[in-house]
Amino acid sequence: MTAHTHTPAPTATPKAPIARRNPIVLEQLGRTRTDSYAWMKDENWQKVLRDPSILRDDIRTHLEHENAYTKAMLAETVPLQEALFKEMVGRIPPAEESVPLPSGPWLYSLRFEKDAQYPLHIRRPRKAGTNEADGPEEILLDVNKLAAQHSFYSLAQAAHTEDHRYYVYAEDVQGSEVYRIQVKDLSTGTLCAPAVESCTGSFTLSPDSQYLFWIYRDDNGRPSRIYRRPLRGGDDTLIFDETDPGFFLSIGVSASRAWIIIERGDHDTNETLLIPAAEPTAPPKLAAPLVRGERYSLTHWNDRFIILTNAGGAVDFKLMTAPEATPDRSHWRNFLPYEEGHFLLGVSTGREHLAWIERRNGNTEIFILDHKDADKGAIRTHARRISMDEPAYTLSLLGVLEYDVPILRYIYQSPTTPAHWYDYDMQTGQKTLRKVREVPSGHDPAAYETRRLFAKAQDGALVPITLLMKKGTELNGKNPMLLYGYGSYGISMEASFSTTALSLVDRGVIYAIAHVRGGSEKGWGWFLDGRATKKTNSFTDFISSAHYLIDEGYTAPRRIVAHGGSAGGLLMGAIANMAPELFAGIAAQVPFVDMLNTMSDISLPLTPPEWPEWGNPLTDPEAYDLIASYSPYDNIRPVPYPAILAMGGLSDPRVTYWEPAKWIARLREEAKGGPFLCHINMEAGHGGSSGRFARLKEVALVQAFALWSLQRANA
Repeated sequence: MTAHTHTPAPTATPKAPIARRNPIVLEQLGRTRTDSYAWMKDENWQKVLRDPSILRDDIRTHLEHENAYTKAMLAETVPLQEALFKEMVGRIPPAEESVPLPSGPWLYSLRFEKDAQYPLHIRRPRKAGTNEADGPEEILLDVNKLAAQHSFYSLAQAAHTEDHRYYVYAEDVQGSEVYRIQVKDLSTGTLCAPAVESCTGSFTLSPDSQYLFWIYRDDNGRPSRIYRRPLRGGDDTLIFDETDPGFFLSIGVSASRAWIIIERGDHDTNETLLIPAAEPTAPPKLAAPLVRGERYSLTHWNDRFIILTNAGGAVDFKLMTAPEATPDRSHWRNFLPYEEGHFLLGVSTGREHLAWIERRNGNTEIFILDHKDADKGAIRTHARRISMDEPAYTLSLLGVLEYDVPILRYIYQSPTTPAHWYDYDMQTGQKTLRKVREVPSGHDPAAYETRRLFAKAQDGALVPITLLMKKGTELNGKNPMLLYGYGSYGISMEASFSTTALSLVDRGVIYAIAHVRGGSEKGWGWFLDGRATKKTNSFTDFISSAHYLIDEGYTAPRRIVAHGGSAGGLLMGAIANMAPELFAGIAAQVPFVDMLNTMSDISLPLTPPEWPEWGNPLTDPEAYDLIASYSPYDNIRPVPYPAILAMGGLSDPRVTYWEPAKWIARLREEAKGGPFLCHINMEAGHGGSSGRFARLKEVALVQAFALWSLQRANA
């Protein structure tokens, strides 16, 4: 008997949704453009953020069709996605607890129970004179129970009052970043005050435990007013009304607990207002009036303020000092003079010590100064330094834990080294390892290699690249690579440990980060050289980095998958238009790609605050022309593009859902190649799914798409 085999018929390629075209002509500053997909923006989008169920039916239907198409196209990767997800979960401890934060008689921390998506907020009694527990835990908040009532749940902030009687938290139940603040009485376990609605999620508690300061989020999603209310409820008192729609607001309390500090400003300019903590109902007083183009922040230290500022052309910032009673500019004096290439990131103070962190040559260092040396001059020579001997690493300054106790906490990690939490005694110089990030499935740092490379940009600037690969990888020009980039707002992409990146590296993929201009990896000047009129440097730096990695034998054209999110999604859209031939695939998460329309829409939350970053195309013809020259949505070419995956969130107030949806529709209309895939999370916002495991499903989707794209491009 002859055995017969049956060859299954080839599966038909799913058909991509074709969005209807409804061209509208937009006229602006004497210029015109046509937008065929503006209909995807729901006219009631602000209400949709708060209640996604009211999304217009035709838009919902189109997004559901997009999701179905993406799911069908990537159906063959489902086993791979599941394997990647399982690996990533395996690198996270099933049960885990943060390093406790000491506060008076208590130690506060977060604890994940076995396989829990969300943490328990807990505290334990503190053994006198130590940071050791002396009694059983008390559960302050069970976030799993709170999250079980919603499809999305996220906490922006949680804090206890100074008297340890109340626990206050800000929750978002849509992913829209519209928060409400709750006050819990820890003696009864019940909510004891009316919720604060429509706020940003940022709040401060007065040190006397009597008042809650909170920031109102207006209908355009902007932080526009600061209110004070009695902690247990009562009338809200307006204490600051922000009239500039381009300014952000923040509020906090000094480590000394002597001052409540308000900051207002944008990416270029800011000013600070002060409220004495001993008089929390006093009106705020201006510390130093704003000067356009100058930034400053105040850190209270005993009888003075330490001022971190770029005044006087200190591009990488310097430290100045002023008496506590007179913090205006006329009393500012040099403390740590400006040094080019020493980018100062932040300051933390305790009673007897001051610490600052700075970035130099791409890596971070921490310095500690004794109070007795504060007035000796040349303070860098008196300070002790904490740094590490690795080509690429990051130190994170968590700060002085308690103002009157000389313990500083920081985290050290690198692409090969899991995070290490240290407590450093600033008085004795002794450091104590408090925690090492556990990788339950196993991790051998010696099996991997980190390199810090430098690619020459088009104008000769050297662009840092952080690279992680398996040790012994042969540089034969054939290696697959994932190249990540961001490059905006002065945000640095740190050389940190990533349990998710290991899934790609273990499969032979080289993982690389191009630290392009627009970030601040090489100082604030690196940021300034990649924004506004110089924004295209970010894009050409990324392309130059890809060419360098190809020329040096790390990879090859069409063996690279590019990846970026948010403003990094803008980078992805731009390089897709400029150099599509280099890439096997491009993964763009919540991508800012419809730039010209977004930066011309003043109703959107971030438009006026972002004009310093990109330019204002409503009033400035040069800004219009520049943005029009690189806006991804407006510069698609009729040439072959790689596979593209664009991901968004229906409740996202930062990069609205219609940006990736419109971009993919226009790519299908005007470009060749692809396929072009769109996935919209219908129950989340800018950060994707909530929960420590649920979010990994989206990471697994991106990685599966990357591997799928590499396979398709090199079949």
